[in-house]
Formats: sequence, C-alpha cells, structure tokens
Amino acid sequence: MLCARNNDADGYVICAARFVYKFDIRRFRKQAKISLCGVEVVGKPLACLIPAAPAEVAAVEEPPKAPTPPPPAVPSSAPLDVAVDDVNDTSLTIKWKTPENVGSSGLSGYTVEYRKDGTTDWIVANAELTVADRCCIRNLATGDLLHVRVVAVNPGGCSEPGLLPEPVPIREVGDRPKIRLPRLLRSRYVGKVGQQINLVIPFVGKPKPAVSWLKDGQPLDTKRVNIRNSDRDSILFIRSAQREDSGVYEMTLKVESIEDKTTINLQIVDLPGPPASVKLVDAWGFNAALEWTPPKDNGNSGITGYTVQKADTKTGEWFTVLEHYHRLTATVSDLIMGNSYLFRVFSENQVGRSENGAVTKTAATIQKTGIVYKPPEYQEHDFNEAPKFTTPLIDRAATVGYTTKLLCSVRGCPKPKIEWMKNQMIIGNDPKFRQISNQGICSLEIRKPCSFDGGVYTCRAKNAQGEAMVSCKLEVKRMCYEKNSFKIFQICIVEKKKKL
Repeated sequence: MLCARNNDADGYVICAARFVYKFDIRRFRKQAKISLCGVEVVGKPLACLIPAAPAEVAAVEEPPKAPTPPPPAVPSSAPLDVAVDDVNDTSLTIKWKTPENVGSSGLSGYTVEYRKDGTTDWIVANAELTVADRCCIRNLATGDLLHVRVVAVNPGGCSEPGLLPEPVPIREVGDRPKIRLPRLLRSRYVGKVGQQINLVIPFVGKPKPAVSWLKDGQPLDTKRVNIRNSDRDSILFIRSAQREDSGVYEMTLKVESIEDKTTINLQIVDLPGPPASVKLVDAWGFNAALEWTPPKDNGNSGITGYTVQKADTKTGEWFTVLEHYHRLTATVSDLIMGNSYLFRVFSENQVGRSENGAVTKTAATIQKTGIVYKPPEYQEHDFNEAPKFTTPLIDRAATVGYTTKLLCSVRGCPKPKIEWMKNQMIIGNDPKFRQISNQGICSLEIRKPCSFDGGVYTCRAKNAQGEAMVSCKLEVKRMCYEKNSFKIFQICIVEKKKKL
C-alpha cells in the first residue's frame, strides 16, 4: 500500500509499508535524496528506490505474539540438616544444607529465627537475608535455652522451617568433640567372611562425649556387633564377620548440643560362586570353543577373572589351560585326536577361586581323520664323479742307492684305476717299483734307484666318468768326494795294513 502527503513546501513524503521515501520535487528528474531508516543515498533515480509492484509492498511483518507468562513461583522445601556449629557464652552458630527442591526461580536467601524455651515468640536473628549456609546469633544471655529454626525464601515465598532437633544451652563448651578417624578407615575397609573385625576409632571431647552408632541409618544389632566406649576411643567389634555385616556404619560423637559424625564403609567379601552356565559351542580340528555366563553370586566383590580346565574322559584328570582369563568366551587348542574332553570353569575374585566349577554337559570329541602317509619324494643324488687329484706329485731329488717314494691323492666315483708311467711309458709290474693305492692315497716306491731311474713320472687315474693325470720330475744324484779327502782315506788304509 502506497500513500503520499505534503510534508513541506519543498517536497513530499511517500510511505511504502514500513519504509519512508522523501524526495525534492525541484530535483525529481535529475537527482533524488532518499531517507531510508536513517541512511541517506544521493544520486539514484527515484524509480529504482520506490517499490515497483504492489505485491512487494503487501509483505508486511506480523506483530510478534505475546510471550507465554511463566508459571507462578513456588516456595522451596525446608532447609536440611540444621545443626549447631559452635556455641559459647554469648553466641550460637548454626549450619544447614540447601533445600532439596529450590524451585525454578532460585533462592533469595535464608532467615534464621530463635526463641527461648518456654516462650512462643520467634525472634529474627538476621535483619537481611543471608545466602550462606551458616549464621551466627550474637548478644545472647548465658544460660538461656534456645530453639532455632531456618526458613528458605524465594520469589514464591517462605518455605517450611527447618528446626534444630533439640534446644541449645548458651554456655561455653570445655572441649569440642572431634573424631580422629584412622587413615585405614577413611576408604572402604574390606574383610573376609569369618574374619574378626576390631576397629578402634579415637576421639577427643570434654566433658565425656556421648557415642552412638548406626548401620545404614538403623540401630546396630547387638547380637552381631559389639560396641565398647571409653573416654578416648570407641571400638567396633565383630567376632566372626558375615556378608550381612557389610554396610555403612555411622558414628556420632556429641557433647551437649555440639556433635561430630563420621562414616565407615565396611565390606565383607567371600569366595564367588561358579559361573551360572558353561556351554560347548563348537569343536573342530584340534580345537573346542566354550562360552559361559557370570556367576550369580560374586562373593560381594567384583569378578577378576576365570580359570578354565580340561579333562580327558578316559583318565578324568583335570588340567588348567587358562588362568586369570577375563572374557566370557574361550578357545582351547592342542587337543589330542581321537580323545573326548570335558571342560569346567571357575570364577575368581579378590578372595580367591570358587570352590566348585561349572562343567560342560556334553563332551568335545576330536574325530580321527583318515590319514594316508605319502613319503616325500627326494631326488637321488648322483655321486658319480670324474677322477680329481687333491694332492699333486711334487718334484724331488733322490740319492743313488737310497729308496725313495712319490706320493699323491685322488678322488672319484666309481673308484678310479691307478696307473704309473715313467717318461710316458707304463711301468707295469716291474719289481723295482712298488705301487700302492689305499683310500685314495697313491704311492710309488723306487727301490735303490740308480742314475738311470731319473725322469718324469706320471700318475694317471681313470674311471667311467673320465681320467686325470699328475706328473713330477725325479732327479737321482750320485755322491761325490773331494780329492784331498780321498787321499786321506787312502793313507789311513795304508797305515792300518802296516800295523797288521
């Protein structure tokens, strides 16, 4: 929707929905000055700034819907655990805990009120709301007996009052009660079934504090638990602990209106029961798969593992195959073919292993499979070898008249035939030469050689695979004497003849 009205002597104002366009008539054709939501644009034709179609002008935003009013505020619940924190001759300090239901609007603060015993008028202790969880009431008269209550305040109003259980006498306490809990008892104390429990909890307080015990918020069973109190400590004694003795024990120490509390978490544990069930899932090859479920009775302690055992049905002897095993499924391997096996599973916790184990209902039979032995095929090694000399003949010199030997070694398969030659002529069975061949060692003995026995000697080895030869040179030397030495020899012979 468009509308136009005369704004002043120089121009008009055009309204299009929520936008206001102002232009100067005198500069309509050349220049326009447009004001759009406080931003000025100069030098643009008016036609490009005014909406061109009525459809665009008709897009008017709908007014926002009124928000849903919030629900009415509701007062919170009463403050919890109102107790005395401190007291002396002229003041009293009260502490409490936040209400269980605060409300959606939150807490504005607390109001503390008190009245003397025997009166009905409640006096407000704090002029302004306090957001802390404790309050000190001052300027009290010594010897008064006061009743105290605490009220929580929020936008919904005041809550029900949280009352102090007993009236408080205004006087100085000699020694505040304090429980000195041993470090061992600050965490969970674990004992075994049948074990003797003797817990000593020291404390201080003057005059003698009043000691009271609760188990899980209820009075103790004096048939099961004995309490012995002295001026300095309190002893909790159980002769033979049972699992029903587990729980949270609360000790309260009270001197007049001031008290101190502590809790001891006692856990009595026992051996667990066996797994609820164990099942043979499958048996294949030399393996068997087992599956079981956790025990119904964990002995009041977490299950730390399982022990798996197997037994051959022939012997009935049990052997452990898995120990401290954490899963609920297992595969037992290396079973013997042709045997049948039973399996049992034990549960374990921090005390030990269960007394009994869950046994499989069916046996796992390792079937015999038909086995045909097929010996491996080996390629036969060919030991045939042509002769080969491993130690050759060595050239040497001999002396006339002194027997000498020529030595060499040969190998070959089959055993080669040995022949000796002198200057390429076969020696044969000449009695002057002795030929020996033993374990591949070949020798030629020349008896009392003369100068004519020198030459080239050859040893030839021959078999079906081939032949080999080795040669050496033998030099036979004659003994030579000097002339002077020969003359001396003759003189000696002559002198001997003269003596004779």
